[in-house]
Amino acid sequence: MSELICKDLTLGYENSALIENLNFHVNKGDYLCIVGENGTGKSTLMRTILRLQKPMSGTIEYSDGLKSNEIGYLPQQTLVQRDFPASVKEVVLSGCQAKIGARPFYSKEEKALAKKNMERMGITDLSKRCYRELSGGQQQRVLLARALCATEKMLLLDEPVSGLDPKVTIDMYKLIKQLNDEGISIIMISHDIYSAVKYASHILHIGSDTFFGTVKEYKKTKLGKLYLDEKGGNENA
Repeated sequence: MSELICKDLTLGYENSALIENLNFHVNKGDYLCIVGENGTGKSTLMRTILRLQKPMSGTIEYSDGLKSNEIGYLPQQTLVQRDFPASVKEVVLSGCQAKIGARPFYSKEEKALAKKNMERMGITDLSKRCYRELSGGQQQRVLLARALCATEKMLLLDEPVSGLDPKVTIDMYKLIKQLNDEGISIIMISHDIYSAVKYASHILHIGSDTFFGTVKEYKKTKLGKLYLDEKGGNENA
């Protein structure tokens, strides 16, 4: 059963549409990579799924027990965010904010959840460190732990490996795939098409041409072949 269903979506700003009549769905446990040219509305789609922006037309439905506030989000970082003067523990705990409501303090359960997710991401030893003192890869692990405090169902990741060195990039992809193997649905924006087809189960390609389907189906299309060389096209055949 689908957790997320997007029907006839048109997205954009004011009277300018970036995406028109977009249809796709995400089932529990899917790993969907969103690819395409710059400026085609990938990040706008993410914000719309999170209800941070309204669609110009069309609908987004949440089902199979998923609620819009139960989606974890890892956005692209700005320079200001990278320099955030808080401890790792504080940043991770902030992922529980949707749960605390009007309470002024985090509960024991929420603190335990933050601890669990720091252990999960291998950053427990960094808990008292200042976030801005960490490396790019460490910061991304902190933000992933924060996103996991909001959900055990679905993660939205906007270019999670941007600016990371090759080794750290591979480690991050493996970490995300591990979370997916544990049952968390993944929706990830990526410019790395070869890694997208290596790890993802489905591809949503948006732009002048649009495609939604499995990785295997994508590789057989003219659109897919334009974006994949022979090596990338054979990885998941």
